[in-house]
Amino acid sequence: MNYLDEFLLIAAAHFFAVASPGPDFAIVLKQSVQFGRRNALWTSAGVGAAILLHIAYCVLGVALILTQSPALFMALKYVAGAYLAYLGVQALRTAKPTNTSFDEKLKPSFASESSWRAFRRGFFTNALNPKATLFFMSLFTLVISPTTPVIVQMGYGVYMALATWAWFSILSLLLSKARVRDFFKQSGYWFDRGIGIILIALAVRIII
Repeated sequence: MNYLDEFLLIAAAHFFAVASPGPDFAIVLKQSVQFGRRNALWTSAGVGAAILLHIAYCVLGVALILTQSPALFMALKYVAGAYLAYLGVQALRTAKPTNTSFDEKLKPSFASESSWRAFRRGFFTNALNPKATLFFMSLFTLVISPTTPVIVQMGYGVYMALATWAWFSILSLLLSKARVRDFFKQSGYWFDRGIGIILIALAVRIII
């Protein structure tokens, strides 16, 4: 109970951060439409797991190092930008669909994307997101008291990881519904290109 106020503040901040559109949302949306529910759920699990990485380096004090080293943080931004640009180019290179039915067209895609690859895609999208890095650095330097026990800080982290996973899992279930997928039946090819442009734009925004 001594840390309830701190937890509620963290939970509120985290909710608005995770709900705001960004690279995580873009990649979960793409996976849901292109590869289906199961793949998107694994991608969501990867996003949630990456939260634990952010918590780990904040608890270990690496966040303080990043705040004191602009060059190191800039290097992280370039790596993140390059990764998002890579995902964007991949989306832009999606082959133009044939005249086969939508369901038949998607079957090869399901087989070509393993659960582990989907998990990694979600993990690295979040882990390399400077927005997430800045958010957790702010939490652990401005909101969470230095006197808060490490075990309590880790509890905050576990909550945020689970909450992130739950949020994007719900999105995955909604976005992979038949009605939503049918909406992209005729425009999936252009949808991939739209997501590709968005990811590349996010990469540019991160760098500049």
